[in-house]
Amino acid sequence: MKIEQRQENDVVILDLSGKLTIGQGDELLREQVENLVQAGNKKIGLNLADVPYVDSAGLGEIVRCYTNVDRHEGKLRVLNPSRRIRDLLKVTRLDKTLMGDDDWTR
Repeated sequence: MKIEQRQENDVVILDLSGKLTIGQGDELLREQVENLVQAGNKKIGLNLADVPYVDSAGLGEIVRCYTNVDRHEGKLRVLNPSRRIRDLLKVTRLDKTLMGDDDWTR
């Protein structure tokens, strides 16, 4: 798992690439999001365009990151998930929460 960070206006985008599974990126993602929250960032996007697979541990880490950001009155969204990951989010009913249908950049 590799994570690259970029800024778009007041939104920090984390471009993830590789599998998000137990032992492969879950801890790295947690640390990166925690650092962003501690630095005062309120809007974080997880770009999953280059993530082919997420297991239950990876999904759990995304939820933990969402909860952490939400606790600090911020917003975290999943961006560009593959069809497989989008289906996983729908089955677990996390699609509305993590992908949102609002203009979260406001």
